Amino acid sequence: MMQPEHQPATDAGSAALHPNWKTDDHLLNLLASNAREHGDAVAMRERDRGIWQEYTWRDYLDRVLCFAAGLEALGVRPEDNILVLGDNRPALYFGMLGAIALRAVPSPAYPDTTPEEIMGQMQREDIRFALAEDQEQVDKLLGIREQGYQALEHIIYDDPRGLAGKEPSGVMAFESIVRNGRQRLKETPALEQDLLSRASVHDVAVLLHSSGTTGAPKGIPLKHGHILYGVRNAAAAGYFREGEVHMAYLPMAWVGDFIFSVGAALVLRFSVNIPERQETALHDLREIAPTLYFSSPRAWSNMLTRIQVGIDESTGFKRWLYRQFMPFAVELERRRLEGHQPGPLERLRRAVGEILVYGPIKDQLGLARVERPYTAGEAIGEDVFLFFRALGLNLRQFYGQTENCALAAAQDPDAIKLHTVGKPFPGVEIRLSEDGEILMRGDNVFDGYYRKPDATAETLRDGWLHTGDAGLIEEDGQVVVLGRVSEVVHTAGGERFIPTYVENRLKFSQYIKDVCVLGDGRDYLAALVAIDISAVGHWAEEHGVPYTSFSDLSQKPEVYRLIDEVIGHVNSVLPDALRIRRFVNLHKEFDPDDGEVTRTRKLRRNVIDENYAPIIDAIYSGRDTVHYEARITYETGESGVLKRELTVADVQGEN
Repeated sequence: MMQPEHQPATDAGSAALHPNWKTDDHLLNLLASNAREHGDAVAMRERDRGIWQEYTWRDYLDRVLCFAAGLEALGVRPEDNILVLGDNRPALYFGMLGAIALRAVPSPAYPDTTPEEIMGQMQREDIRFALAEDQEQVDKLLGIREQGYQALEHIIYDDPRGLAGKEPSGVMAFESIVRNGRQRLKETPALEQDLLSRASVHDVAVLLHSSGTTGAPKGIPLKHGHILYGVRNAAAAGYFREGEVHMAYLPMAWVGDFIFSVGAALVLRFSVNIPERQETALHDLREIAPTLYFSSPRAWSNMLTRIQVGIDESTGFKRWLYRQFMPFAVELERRRLEGHQPGPLERLRRAVGEILVYGPIKDQLGLARVERPYTAGEAIGEDVFLFFRALGLNLRQFYGQTENCALAAAQDPDAIKLHTVGKPFPGVEIRLSEDGEILMRGDNVFDGYYRKPDATAETLRDGWLHTGDAGLIEEDGQVVVLGRVSEVVHTAGGERFIPTYVENRLKFSQYIKDVCVLGDGRDYLAALVAIDISAVGHWAEEHGVPYTSFSDLSQKPEVYRLIDEVIGHVNSVLPDALRIRRFVNLHKEFDPDDGEVTRTRKLRRNVIDENYAPIIDAIYSGRDTVHYEARITYETGESGVLKRELTVADVQGEN
């Protein structure tokens, strides 16, 4: 098992864990090979002020080595952890690879992480160096230093706006580090090869983090070998192909971005495209026209809402065409997944629909060239899943965690089941423990948590990763994920259930953004619902329901009836003892800044229980309304008290 600190390249224990790993098989060697054999091919593109800036593989290697040489001159040592903070930018990717060349370890954080959370990460990981995107992130780090974290020696920034020429002490530009490094390389010809030869397959390549649903996030070190084996296993299953066009827009702190945008990109020579801003990502997607596209279930749902809004606002003829072809395609896809083979007339109608409806929608979205669309992170709604498959996108679900490089299992394109996540990739073994927990092993599975020997011993036992997920394995080998083992709870009557399983089914609806299902130790299940303001707002406009704000809309009787129908539909497939009896539409979304959800929107149930205790008491005491007061903090830093009268409703639909 992994020791509390990072393991150096020569660590015999690491080599013993992975006898098939070759020492010189690492990310830097792959980058050098791509630059040598495909130097003029485009490796990365970034849209900057509306213009696409391109970096070839030769440029990529040059920037990485120059930054590494400059970073070393600042005093970076092997196994130093380097904070990376900001949205996707080429300089941040180059910077991470530059740190890896020095056998230092990039430690990305979500760009909207609070200063308190960042300080905690920096203290746990002894951060001395930080690579930040822009002035906003630099100011955040300077504030942390002023609050007493004096160990932060150097802050390196990418975007010069607001910083160039007036940098505070210890703050310097990425480009200045590159210039200094280039001079070092020029003065020491042997340094380039030296930098390329230091890394080992057994080195930690990136330090990622758990979601922190039950406490401070745990550091998850992934070595070069974990990443490379994970990517190659997935490629062997047809999940990735060489030369993919990929859009890097997911948070850099999320395992999926590092695996797709760095690991797979280097192994399989992806062309990585970076949108100008998060706000322009969907617009830039059309220009990028990727062949590989991953998005969360919530993002696919939001995309469906955009399509429906666009159709409703289009001409009468276009609405007529959509209604003629889209429901037909959805039903055809549903029947196809059940084994139905389309007849000649159905194939003809499908072909006409591709020309008139399906193709134009995919083109408008920027998905016309996508051959491998994926979703993961939570269960995707059946209606959303079927819709995009009906468009002609071979949308598939996959299953994985940070601890296994997010690459463990995926649906086979010819064996899709709506309730499974597919079969394990080649090189990955999955089985169930006696209590139904999903266990996993393979060279893509990490070796242990950072400085957490007790957590490591609990998670890695007898050579198997204990995922913490409850599941089933069907006769054909497909895996069904039910929810977290730790979240198995019982009603007062002894009925066993997993709240996330019910919550995910509720979130299949485009009208529900978040929901917390209650019932542990209670007589019945109830729900705290956060509506999706975009989808419900559009529904309200279509149905003539006026509203002024999120809280106003959430309390409309018409919206309560809408959510009641959603809950009633889910209740119809649940055992009677596990049906939701009462619910409240909350006045706001669950907020990571309030600690109610993680940055990846996983519920922190203990915080929700505390924050919404008066509402929960009202639900189970049988009251019809509850007066709720919450202290809020505005963007200005000022605080106030939000007062709302919330309705507590009994579920009527299909109970």
